[in-house]
Amino acid sequence: MLKTIRVILAAIFWVGITALLAIGTGVLYRWLGWMPKLQFLPAVLAMNFAVIAGLVLLTLLFGRVYCSVICPLGVFQDGIAHVGATARRHRKHKAYGWSPEKKWLRYGVLALFVLALVFGVQAFVALLAPYSAWGRIVNVLTPGRPWTWTLLAVAAVTLVAVVILAWRGGRTYCNTICPVGTTLGFISRFAAFRPVIDADKCKNCHICENGCKASCIDIASHSIDHSRCVACFDCLGDCKFDALHYRFSWKKKIADQVGNDAGRRAFLASLALLLPVIALRAQKKTDGGLATVLPKKAVKRSIPITPPGSRSVKDFYSKCTACQLCIAHCPNKVLRPSSSPEHFMQPELGYENGWCRPECTSCSEYCPTGAIELISREEKTQYHIGTASVNRELCVAEKGTQCGNCAQKCPTGAISMVPGPAGTRVPAVNESICIGCGACEFLCPARPVSAITVNGRHEHLKS
Repeated sequence: MLKTIRVILAAIFWVGITALLAIGTGVLYRWLGWMPKLQFLPAVLAMNFAVIAGLVLLTLLFGRVYCSVICPLGVFQDGIAHVGATARRHRKHKAYGWSPEKKWLRYGVLALFVLALVFGVQAFVALLAPYSAWGRIVNVLTPGRPWTWTLLAVAAVTLVAVVILAWRGGRTYCNTICPVGTTLGFISRFAAFRPVIDADKCKNCHICENGCKASCIDIASHSIDHSRCVACFDCLGDCKFDALHYRFSWKKKIADQVGNDAGRRAFLASLALLLPVIALRAQKKTDGGLATVLPKKAVKRSIPITPPGSRSVKDFYSKCTACQLCIAHCPNKVLRPSSSPEHFMQPELGYENGWCRPECTSCSEYCPTGAIELISREEKTQYHIGTASVNRELCVAEKGTQCGNCAQKCPTGAISMVPGPAGTRVPAVNESICIGCGACEFLCPARPVSAITVNGRHEHLKS
């Protein structure tokens, strides 16, 4: 019964989150928009203490239910693991087996992940975060999405690695590499409800051990490593002798665990790792087009352009997990994954395919981490995210052609046509009015690079 409930809930979460990443419309987001906000790392970066406390309490009560129900990458691995185990059983091979915890790898990766969070190495954070990894995979597999060869390569390598690990070892990725799994594993050691082996009834048949995709059941000692157990409940149905039960076990087991030096050290280590990161994140850091045009070449900008509502470049990239959700829902194809080493796979604005329309606030509505704060349409035009500048060597007006397209389409009136050489009229930018929306850059007829381009602002001004 527990396994059936888990499978149904896992399917709902997986389908819902994948649909949001792939085809999410405003209606779908209104129904399911809460799902991305329940993802652990986005909740930490968004300082959503209610969600963090809820996930910690869920794990403390029932074990790593998050990994088997809420995490889309975890649910995907379950599906691959099931197919792989079935194939091995048909060949008369055991599906899995007990293996000791790989502490050096598990805690080493978590330590590097925490250091990357503290020092702002977001590329490493985005690479390992399970929700972000699934977002990249879905984004690349969805037709019509903006992507780069770098993003394609990273998503492909991630997908292949996760599939191979899940096929051969079940939850190997979750229990050796995933920092969220390791973090929740600290807490699940103390779970109130968990699978327990009744040694008096156990016949040492090893069926549960060989079927455990987390490789956490050791029949020789009649013990379960609850830090790696993902609460899938498969073992409960596998046992033919009623020796496995999911039950309340705090009365004696929790006392033993707290009294154990290793258990105490693990629990204190989890607090020592998580609390500084949350505290650092809590600090405020101050730091669709109108014309048919031929494709343009991407512009190299000295300062990247980040969405309105992101406060500043530093603040945006310190909170963004590169989950690709804002990219998936940008109707004008303005947001794209960055290929720069500093902001690897995190979104940036580019105006080759469109411009940031004043009436669109989709990215702020979908962002689960608070990297893009929720803003209204009225507020959007008050954010100055960049400044346009004119390259007169490329401007067709400088060469005597009547144009003025940039001035006509500028939504704020920041561009005007002023007298130029030989009686021509050329564009001039009023930087105090320019909001950096990119309409001028996108609609400029110059090819392959626009004569008027936008460069980002480190600090977004709000008029």
